[in-house]
Amino acid sequence: MDKTELAKLQAYLRKTFNNANISVRARMKKTDSAEVYMGEEYIGIIHVDDEDGDRSFNFTMAILDVDLED
Repeated sequence: MDKTELAKLQAYLRKTFNNANISVRARMKKTDSAEVYMGEEYIGIIHVDDEDGDRSFNFTMAILDVDLED
């Protein structure tokens, strides 16, 4: 993913989740994925899928059971 694509993904996530604190950052030595942050907290990863000539993106966010406790 290049800088333009990262910026488009960031704008999409900010608009979709109505949150300007979301940032999409390039990964070191990886071009097929990017890290997603809310402020300075890592919240997930976006992987690019280029199969069959269609480009799509998959956002994965892990939720720990301890995060669900009140």
